Amino acid sequence: MSVTLYGLKNCDTCKKARKWLDRFGVAHAFVDYRDTPQAPETLAGWAAQAGGWDALVNKSSTTWRNLPANRKSPGSDAEWKLLLREYPQLIRRPVVATDDGEVTQGFTDNGFKQRFGVG
Repeated sequence: MSVTLYGLKNCDTCKKARKWLDRFGVAHAFVDYRDTPQAPETLAGWAAQAGGWDALVNKSSTTWRNLPANRKSPGSDAEWKLLLREYPQLIRRPVVATDDGEVTQGFTDNGFKQRFGVG
């Protein structure tokens, strides 16, 4: 199984997830989505699997709180895609994609054990 972890290289949760994958011998690639912005179609796919744009976005982040009010309520998929391309740090981290097409967000020890059949 091919695993790709998307996040930010300086994010503590992403670091924990990467260490977990290394500790349990799960080969993976890491993509910092600030350095490698994801295509709008990819963002839409992540949102669909997460349960919608609102579920994909971390609305408790400082970045979200500092957005102008008119940017906090995108009215279309195109506006969401533009917002996340401009502010990739708004995406809940990490995003984990496997070659079977499954995409999940976040990191917990038990969640990763279940996802990767380890432990």
